[in-house]
Amino acid sequence: MWTYHEDQDDPPFLLLVGSSGGHLAQLLALRSWYERWHRCWVTFDTPDALSLLADEEVVTAHHPTTRNVRNLLRNAVLAVRVLRRRRIAAVVTTGAGVAVPFVVFAWLRRIPTVYIEVYDRIDTPTLTARLCRPFLSSMLVQWEEQRRHYPEATVVGPLL
Repeated sequence: MWTYHEDQDDPPFLLLVGSSGGHLAQLLALRSWYERWHRCWVTFDTPDALSLLADEEVVTAHHPTTRNVRNLLRNAVLAVRVLRRRRIAAVVTTGAGVAVPFVVFAWLRRIPTVYIEVYDRIDTPTLTARLCRPFLSSMLVQWEEQRRHYPEATVVGPLL
């Protein structure tokens, strides 16, 4: 565990973590739920992500993450830094690889972690979900069929 000195007067933040593209689109679909929270996003500095989040606080993560150990380590350092500097109420993610270090380090700090499995993976679980699963407070899925892989999950219905 790390030492964390938080200012109790600071409002807690919701940390929304997701790769750009479809992962980010699914998190954005939760707007009516997250808009009441102070929030911070972790995603890639791609033109689409930066445009969609123009009015939001964004921490840019390192990419690509697929089979890239160097960026995994860089994102692990980023996760530690973000989680230490902010009073985080929960981490919510749809994946992909950028989610792993944020979920693991949030779990170590006893911060609730929520994973939402993407809508287009019905027959097989994603690698990111399998890696994050032991560290999750809640697993959400968008289709009842996904519960074959995640029997403990809550079905929330399609986000898109």
